[in-house]
Amino acid sequence: MSYAINKIRNICLLGHGGNGKTSLAESILYMTGATDRLGKVVDGTTVSDFDSEEIRRKISIADSAMFCEYNGVKINIIDTPGYFDFSGEVSQALRVADAGIIVCSAKDGLNVGAEKAWKMLTEAKKPRAIFISKSDEENANFDKAFSSLREKFGVSVCPMVAPILNGDKITGLIEIATKKAYSFDAKGKRSEIPVPENMKAELNKLYNTLAEGVAETSEELMDKFFGGEEFTPAEFAGALAEGLRDGSICPVFCGSAFTFMGISLLLDAIVNYFPIPSEGGETVNEGGPSAAIIYKTISDQYGKFSLFKVVSGKITNEMTLVNPRTGTSEKIGHIYVMQGKKNIEVNEVTCGDLGAVSKLSDSKTGDTLCNPSFNKALPGITYTPPCYSMAIAPKTKGQEDKIAMGLSRLAEEDLTFTFVNNPETHQLVISGAGDMHLDILCSKLKNKFGVEVELSPARVPYREKIRKTFEAHGRHKKQTGGHGQFADVKIRFEPQDEQEEMIFADEVFGGSVPKNFFPAVEKGLRECTQRGVLAGYPMVFLKAVLYDGDFHPVDSSEMAFKTAASLAYKELVNASPVILEPIGLLKVTIPDANMGDIMSDISSKRRGTVLGMNAHEGMQVVEAEVPMAEMSSYAIDLRSMTQGRGSFTLEFIRYSEAPSSVQQKIIEEAKALASGDED
Repeated sequence: MSYAINKIRNICLLGHGGNGKTSLAESILYMTGATDRLGKVVDGTTVSDFDSEEIRRKISIADSAMFCEYNGVKINIIDTPGYFDFSGEVSQALRVADAGIIVCSAKDGLNVGAEKAWKMLTEAKKPRAIFISKSDEENANFDKAFSSLREKFGVSVCPMVAPILNGDKITGLIEIATKKAYSFDAKGKRSEIPVPENMKAELNKLYNTLAEGVAETSEELMDKFFGGEEFTPAEFAGALAEGLRDGSICPVFCGSAFTFMGISLLLDAIVNYFPIPSEGGETVNEGGPSAAIIYKTISDQYGKFSLFKVVSGKITNEMTLVNPRTGTSEKIGHIYVMQGKKNIEVNEVTCGDLGAVSKLSDSKTGDTLCNPSFNKALPGITYTPPCYSMAIAPKTKGQEDKIAMGLSRLAEEDLTFTFVNNPETHQLVISGAGDMHLDILCSKLKNKFGVEVELSPARVPYREKIRKTFEAHGRHKKQTGGHGQFADVKIRFEPQDEQEEMIFADEVFGGSVPKNFFPAVEKGLRECTQRGVLAGYPMVFLKAVLYDGDFHPVDSSEMAFKTAASLAYKELVNASPVILEPIGLLKVTIPDANMGDIMSDISSKRRGTVLGMNAHEGMQVVEAEVPMAEMSSYAIDLRSMTQGRGSFTLEFIRYSEAPSSVQQKIIEEAKALASGDED
């Protein structure tokens, strides 16, 4: 069924892991008749958590699209993961949602997940509401949860409902704007009841809080508020919709996903107050040429699904659209709407709605598909760069190609990780958002592609250089039955700072080494510089001057001079060689409260040097130079030190001489690695 743009709402559910986003989505689907049974996270039966890893771990690891119809309006719901390793999935959902609902628990109230969700919605310029879940569970405290949210996020946080308590048990809810009280049956159907006498004073106080927020939306309503007049239902509805859109109001609802309490009040608000797609911040043209943004890719053994939002015109099957990024045409075959893992085939997806198409040949997440007359790429999706790296290898040798193929397929649906073959360390290095992210990728390699892998710390690409000038002598002489081999070179090795790559020069006088052998000497030395004399790391900032030598008119050859050059190179152990370590520029963003711990950690644990700090959007940004070798676990450590509030970037800037104690350790590790390879 097709829907007009004003009959579509696109929302995403955000918040901390375990706060009830998936259960809320399940409750909405069941209450509206979109499903005929209520799935449960613990049983692995929910619509949105259908991946085998999600069912096994009982958490969401990918965003999932589903829909329902309520009062003639189609509500598209995108359930997003709450664990920070999967924030890229949230970025995808926010690209196409027109509003976000932050789900908090009545037991916890404000937590890091709520803070991050608020920040992401603010950055995406999306309207937001809050649903306080688990309101009827033991130790739940709506008032405390609401107060913690209002204290953190300010007066825009306005209560829409209030629980009716009988002791510790919630027996119903009051809708504050209408001052009506309701009880709810086992299926969430509400019946109006009288407002309890002991709650009338509290209701008036909450009404004034909400009315004050509503009054902020216009001067006319402000005058009415200060005049002591109550707003009409129409004024409330208009002002709430306006306040939601411009961010001046964040309505707060509460209820329970398991008993369906309060779900109908939330659905009423989604239909009545939440923005339609043309009000969601992106220019949407119902009558224009066809255009859609791909916000997610699902790649499995059955093929590839590309999930999209239509932002202009409509998408029908058998259309041919252009991808402005690649310039290629894509034939739109079968199109679908998604209900979790279930795809329902349709003939068209109208403007503002979400859909999916299978078997696109050359389009990926973030791409635009459009009619040639539209001819422009829509804004894509920005992901946080990966910050946690490990080496990945097969448990059974010979399956390296299988890993690369599997990772390539997984990268079609997950753009937040990278993998690269490091030619220096001979390791395949995979980088993601954290340890859980990489662990799940490894599980998928096993389950989807049949290859078992193991992770190990990624080796650091050190360098070596010499600190003093040294004259070396390389003589190669070998007599055999026929032609012998002879070459003799004298080379002056000098440190230089012009370039990393070796500089070769000659100062040979009198033909002691014929010119035609110079290239062989240079080639021999260049090959040698790939392995330093201390720990086998590349030798850099080296100058080699061939200044003397000897040759034999019959036994000298290019190979003999290459060998002689390599013998001279080995004498660099006498030129005060040192190991250089890569240094990175660290920018870590943290709350004020964590400043001391972070500074101490950088200087004492990571051998870093703090360069300075500055305030940014209520946080502190600390800049420091740190050895990259000390940063392998920083993504996990920072999360632990800041309870997930901190973030960082790390960018390589230069190589610097490692302290002698560190050098010794590097040399010992290199020897152990070499002996292990020989075994």
